[in-house]
Amino acid sequence: MSQSATEALQAHVNVVEETYEFCLAYAAKGVSAQMALANDHQVRERLERMAATLAELPASFLALAEERASGSGDRYGAFVEVMRRDAAAGLAAFQLVLAQPGITSQMVDNLNGMIHLRALLTDVFLLDEILRPDAVQAPHQPPAED
Repeated sequence: MSQSATEALQAHVNVVEETYEFCLAYAAKGVSAQMALANDHQVRERLERMAATLAELPASFLALAEERASGSGDRYGAFVEVMRRDAAAGLAAFQLVLAQPGITSQMVDNLNGMIHLRALLTDVFLLDEILRPDAVQAPHQPPAED
């Protein structure tokens, strides 16, 4: 049985959110270069999973857009392009960190703070809301006229 576009995209969103939370904790550990050379397997595994997800995320969102597009394809298409740029920038940063012999807390902290990653996270948080149509939200109220 194949995964629906929604399920595939939700899986990618989950990886991004979980990796970000893991990276926040790793950055706070104070892992030095010496420590990282001996024991960065867990963070490296997480970053590799994130890199794979970033490579697939735009196509996954495009599949959802095509599934839902009924009349609003241009609106989805424009955001697909935004996500492609943000994912590519984030992927480049993750690959740079993964190329290092040891991944320190400071590297991960700097990665967390990158504007490119922040943009990507905001994209993903928006997607997460789109994927949860049953989330309890206050109804939209037009602004009151003065």
